[in-house]
Amino acid sequence: MKLTTIYSHLRNDLSTIEKDLEKTIEAQHSILQDASTQLLKAGGKRIRPVFVLLSAQFGKYDVERVKRAAVALELIHMASLVHDDVIDDASLRRGKPTIKAQWDNRVAMYTGDYIFARSLEYITYLNKVEAHHVLSQAIVDMCLGEIEQIRDQYNLDQDIKDYFRRIKRKTALLISVSCELGALAGDAEPDIQLHLKRFGYYVGMAFQITDDILDFTATEKQLGKPAGSDLQQGNITLPVFFAREDQSFERHLREVMDKQTITRVEIESLIGAIKELGAIDRSKEIADRYLEKAFHALDQVPDMKAKRSLRQIAEYIGRRNY
Repeated sequence: MKLTTIYSHLRNDLSTIEKDLEKTIEAQHSILQDASTQLLKAGGKRIRPVFVLLSAQFGKYDVERVKRAAVALELIHMASLVHDDVIDDASLRRGKPTIKAQWDNRVAMYTGDYIFARSLEYITYLNKVEAHHVLSQAIVDMCLGEIEQIRDQYNLDQDIKDYFRRIKRKTALLISVSCELGALAGDAEPDIQLHLKRFGYYVGMAFQITDDILDFTATEKQLGKPAGSDLQQGNITLPVFFAREDQSFERHLREVMDKQTITRVEIESLIGAIKELGAIDRSKEIADRYLEKAFHALDQVPDMKAKRSLRQIAEYIGRRNY
């Protein structure tokens, strides 16, 4: 089953959100307009708005109200991608040129800042002080996650707790907030908001760990970038932590990392070792544990179509194409 099939019943509401995204990123300056539009047209599955819409259905569903949270969260996600590409010096995203590649770092950074600002402006139309607090705190934590990633590049003295804290802030948090704000915008009961928030967090952790696995197991065509790109940029992910328990791999990795420039031949060698040492399978087990926790949190909310859709989406994104 395709992911979009799971939430095909939301097609009309997602179309409304897409139109609002286009309106919201309109800018008076042509470069800012073109850069923002390019990012929007690059696509994406709009997973975060989907989580918002489904979570809102546990309360009083009104798309005109709920879309305020959905659009704001997707804008934050888009802005973070622009900044990520600058930090990672990435020339491609989803197989297409990044904003920093088509223009330059300065245009990319201001485009990201502009989209962030538009997000905060848009959510003011959702007249809930708590929602504004949740969203602003999410941006703060995401920035901390980015700084931690920069700090820990090529740093082999970090431990696995640093990794989990980092992916919580970079990825899991925004999915968690998507579920929380959706429930909040729909005026769902506080205990339901809490269960959905936890569900989103656990799904987000599984989502990022799966991404980190795919960086070693998927093809360049599937990834839209060369396999092993995270490691080549000095980012230590879960499979690498597990592989480092082997002394021979650890010595090899340190030799490579000390140079802070890793060749494709070295990356291919490291990827092969990571697979042979069973690090991929162990990482899958951790992703599956987070999914089970997500399902347990979801079991606490009323049984309805939205709940079944959330479970199917979690299974799909947490176990996609290992």
